[in-house]
Amino acid sequence: MANLKVLIGLLAIVAVVLGLFQIAPPIMANYNFQDDIKTIVLMDGTSPQKTDEDIRNDVLRKAREHELPIEAKQVTVQRLNSPGLAGIYVAADYAVTVSLPGYSFDMHFTPNSGTKGF
Repeated sequence: MANLKVLIGLLAIVAVVLGLFQIAPPIMANYNFQDDIKTIVLMDGTSPQKTDEDIRNDVLRKAREHELPIEAKQVTVQRLNSPGLAGIYVAADYAVTVSLPGYSFDMHFTPNSGTKGF
């Protein structure tokens, strides 16, 4: 009986570890992508030559680097241009499907960043 409990305990630990190996990569990719969006906002947001489409393309390029399933329509770029106050807001909205043995689910992410005014 004691051996059965040990076996069940080991199987539970293995299942948790395997689950973490499936769940951790999308979380880490989102964390890195969030950091990339902040960098894009800081660099591109201060450049008046960059259009909203240029910024959107930069975000999509970073999403491809992280192998994230993001399309252009899922990226929001907003500018605030009022006298004495200029700002930019960039956000992405996407979901990643995680497949575990016998169960799959979507993890929803909304990384965003903004400068003054947002």
